[in-house]
Amino acid sequence: MHPDSVTPVYAPLRLDDPDAHPWQAACDAVVVGFGAAGACAALEAARGGARVIVAERFEGGGASAKSGGVVYAGGGTSYQAAAGYADTPRAMADYLRQETGGVVSEGTLQSFCERSRDMLAWLEDVGVRFAATVPPRKTSYPAQPYYLYYSGNEAVPAYAQHAAPAPRGHRVKGPGMSGRTLYGALRGAVEARAEITVMRQAAARRLIVDKDGAVIGIELWQVPPGRHQKRHARLARLAERLHNAMPGVADLLRQRVLQLELRHAQRVAVRTRAVVLATGGFIFNRAMVARHAGKYLQNWRLGATGCDGSGIRLGESAGAATRHLERVSAWRFINPPFDWARGCVVDARGERIGNEETYGATLGHAICERHGGRAWLILDRALARAALRECLGGRLWAFQALPAAMLLLAGARRASSIEALAGKLGMPPAALRATVDACSAAARGEIPDPAGKSAPMCASLEAGPWLAIDISANSRVFPCPAITLGGLSVEESSGRVLAVAGGAPISGLYAVGRTAVGIASNHYVSGLSLADCIWSGRNAGRHLTQQPAGERQAHTNEEITHEPTY
Repeated sequence: MHPDSVTPVYAPLRLDDPDAHPWQAACDAVVVGFGAAGACAALEAARGGARVIVAERFEGGGASAKSGGVVYAGGGTSYQAAAGYADTPRAMADYLRQETGGVVSEGTLQSFCERSRDMLAWLEDVGVRFAATVPPRKTSYPAQPYYLYYSGNEAVPAYAQHAAPAPRGHRVKGPGMSGRTLYGALRGAVEARAEITVMRQAAARRLIVDKDGAVIGIELWQVPPGRHQKRHARLARLAERLHNAMPGVADLLRQRVLQLELRHAQRVAVRTRAVVLATGGFIFNRAMVARHAGKYLQNWRLGATGCDGSGIRLGESAGAATRHLERVSAWRFINPPFDWARGCVVDARGERIGNEETYGATLGHAICERHGGRAWLILDRALARAALRECLGGRLWAFQALPAAMLLLAGARRASSIEALAGKLGMPPAALRATVDACSAAARGEIPDPAGKSAPMCASLEAGPWLAIDISANSRVFPCPAITLGGLSVEESSGRVLAVAGGAPISGLYAVGRTAVGIASNHYVSGLSLADCIWSGRNAGRHLTQQPAGERQAHTNEEITHEPTY
């Protein structure tokens, strides 16, 4: 995205006498960002007695609404039990420990798993629905009518030897991609609370702090109701719709959105005792990606326009520490079609990249981090034909079937021998031959699979002709989407943002979801980011209502209002 499209963030406004400042509104908490994390923070704060303003630059939803609506949950949920699967918080933690890699403390991991069933119950209370139907085999995203599935590496042998596997991807029950259904329930719950006011077309550009650096307010810039606000919403919606097909056009529209804000938005200074930053990650901020994770500039940007790092930058402006900004999740899903995962993925040297049955983000991480972003999927005729039949069978999502069918029919390199195929790809023929021969030997049971693939997923690649499909990170026919995982450093139990200097919490400042470091900040599996948004948002919302009166910065000399004055 062009730099002229991202939310501008300014240095904090420091007030020696906050009572003398011309505030336009006041409340107990301002939540910046109205996606899943922001909605959960606002709901819990309101339930604790706080009066809340939710400030949203667009109309709400963000990356959460565009997601697949999968919530990672386990430990023995009612849906797992109904489907015949036994799971425990310990087994869930044993698996997630392998994915999180110490990015959060053991205590936080245990608490997340022990409270997982309660999280689903809380979502059900706000109107979210799940189901216990399990697809017949592994898939990246289940088609209708399946809603419970293995959404990570749980059943992969290298992981299953350390943790009893169970399906933990709980897809929200609803039509199409379920993220909008999940967000719709959260939005409805927020809008039903009299204690919460949602300000749309309102971008946060600056924190307001007192002489000690405590956050006591925030400066919002809202496009006022009327034709400019309607045009803002229309342009932003169109940019989101066009992003997949015409990203360049979408970026031009985003520039127009920002220009409209800069011309017509009006300042709203809100006095508050807590600001919760919930604006998502920064994959749409090209400058931040280049600075922290440059190797992912070639990947497809996954998320929403608001994922431009504004929350992270606001936190940094107040002296906040950041962690793991270099961590990005790149998604190279090759199942479905199921038989693609039975093939062999190699790098530019013809060497095997890893176990093809692993979760797509695990494979994508290996491709981008260890193999320069270059990868090819090697199939023989039998696997290619089986994959094409599945693509044309009408049981896959269009986003799964169409790119795969196009690549099988018109986008693959073909050759009558492995050596000839290597020549077309510019690989050492001997290396590719050795890789393919090892895969075939494992399929025949002569040797263990070198990458640890389970026996049912191994296939002999002996019957040509052979195909090579380019699944590199920069593919435009078969994009490799990416999201950022790092963010502001926070106190894990509360979401309070930690300062660079000394590591103490910054008074009045919280961060949640992908704006903060959390459960999903090491490696991603489907549903873990949404689960972390719900988990961290609720934690922050509860905590900010439980602070001692002295820390609440109550505004005794003014009426607390929701409606800004222009």
